[in-house]
Amino acid sequence: MGEDLLRLREGDDVAVALRDLRAGERYDGLVVAGDVPRGHKIALRALRAGDPVLKYGQHIGVASAAIEAGAHVHTHNLRHDDTAPRRTAPAAQSATPAPQETSYFDGYVRPGGRVGTRNHIGILTSVNCSATVARLVARRFQDHEGIDGVVALTHNTGCGLADDGEGLAILRRTLDGYAAHPNFGAILMLGLGCEVNQPATDIPTLTIQELGGTRKTVDAATRAIEELLPDVARARRTRVPASELILGLQCGGSDGYSGLTANPALGVAADLLVAQGGTAVLGETPEIYGAEHLLAERAATPRVAARLMERVAWWREYVAAHGGSMDHNPSPGNREGGITTILEKSLGAVTKGGSTPLTAVYEYAERVEAKGLVFMDTPGYDPVSATGMVAGGANVICFTTGRGSVYGCRPVPSAKLATSSELFRRMAGDMDLDCGPIADGRADPRTVGRQIFDLVLRVASGEPTRSEELGFGAEEFVPWQLGAVM
Repeated sequence: MGEDLLRLREGDDVAVALRDLRAGERYDGLVVAGDVPRGHKIALRALRAGDPVLKYGQHIGVASAAIEAGAHVHTHNLRHDDTAPRRTAPAAQSATPAPQETSYFDGYVRPGGRVGTRNHIGILTSVNCSATVARLVARRFQDHEGIDGVVALTHNTGCGLADDGEGLAILRRTLDGYAAHPNFGAILMLGLGCEVNQPATDIPTLTIQELGGTRKTVDAATRAIEELLPDVARARRTRVPASELILGLQCGGSDGYSGLTANPALGVAADLLVAQGGTAVLGETPEIYGAEHLLAERAATPRVAARLMERVAWWREYVAAHGGSMDHNPSPGNREGGITTILEKSLGAVTKGGSTPLTAVYEYAERVEAKGLVFMDTPGYDPVSATGMVAGGANVICFTTGRGSVYGCRPVPSAKLATSSELFRRMAGDMDLDCGPIADGRADPRTVGRQIFDLVLRVASGEPTRSEELGFGAEEFVPWQLGAVM
C-alpha cells in the first residue's frame, strides 16, 4: 500500500503500520482515525462488533467493538476467538526444494559420524543438589587452547518428583541428548547420590556423597577434566556438507515486524538448508496454535499431520487443566510491539518453517533423525524450547527477535536476527543480523534469507555469535519440567 502501510494478503481487514501514523494522515483514501504505533494494525474497512478480522489471509480474532476504517486495531477492540474454521492458503502448500549446488562448512566429525559445530567439554548435573559443585569445577578451566570451553549446565530439578512417568522421562531424555551431543568433545556428570534421577550408567559420573563431599568432588572432577583435555583439544575441523546441519528455529520477544521480516526470511534459510539435504527444526507448540492447519497441510504423510494435531490437542487440554487459555501466550512486550492475539502471533511464527514438506513430528528432546523440515513439541518459553531442540541434536540455532531478547545456548551457537533496523542499531552488541531492510523495501525475504543461510554456514564453521562473545549459554539450559514437585 506504499512505504508506510503493508497489507499482507488481498482481502485482509488490516494493514501493518511501518512507521508511527498520526491521526488525520491519508493513505490511498484511508484517513487515519487515531495514532497507530509502528508495527501495529490499522483497519482498512469498517468492522462491526463480532466481525472476524483477517490478517495473513487468516482469522486472527473478532472485533470486540465497532471499528471504523482507519482506526488502530489492538487489544481494546480485537479479542481472541478461535471458533472460526481455519482457512487454507495457497502460500502454505509445500514445495519440494530443487537440488542445489552443495554448500559446505567446517565441522567436527565425531565417532559414529555426527558432526559438531563447537568443541566443548560439558559438565552435566543429575540433580540441582550438584549444581554448585559443577560450577566450581568449571571456574577452574578458562581459555584452554583447542577447545571452546568447559561449561557447567545445571538445572533446578532431578529430585522431588515421581520415580517414573513423563516428568522424569523428559529430564533423562534431555540429559542423554546433551551427553551425546556432537558439540561436546567429552562429558562428565556430577550427582549427589540419593536423588531420584540416578545418572545413566554409560555416562562418566562422579557422586558427591561417595567421594566425601564438595571439596573432594571438585578436586576429583578437576583431575578428570584435566585428563580429558588433551584428547578433546586434538580435534580438528574438517570440510563437511551442509546436509550435516540441524538448525533450530526459534523466535522470542516477538513484535509486529516478526511475521513480516525475520521470521519469513528465516523460513527462506530453512528452505535453503532443506534443499541441501539438511534439517530444520520448528517448535514452540503454543506459538503455532491457530496456524497448525497450515503445517498439517504440508505434512509428508497423514500420520505426520495426525501427530502434529495430537500435540496441539494435548496443549489445549494441558492449559485448560491449569485454568488458562492459549491466548495467555502473547506477553506484555509482544502486545506492546503490535501482536494482539495468539492466533496472530502464531501466523507470524510459523513462517520460520519456510515452505517445504513437514517430514516428522518429535516429542520434546527426542533424537531428530529425519531430514527436511521437522517439528518438535516444545513450550513457547525460549530457553526451555531451545534446550529441547539441542537435546534432539540441533547444532546451530537461529533466534529471531523484535523486542530484543538476549539469549545464548551452550554448547550450540545461537545467532540472533533483529526484526527491525532500529532494534539492530539499539542492541548492536546482541544482534547478529539485521532483517529490517525487508520492512523498508531495501531487501526482500529471499535476499535476507540467503544472508541468514550464509551466516549459519559461517557460524557452524566457528565464527562466534554475539551471545558467545558475551558469555551467554550456561544459565539458559532449562529442561522442561512436568509433573508435581514433591
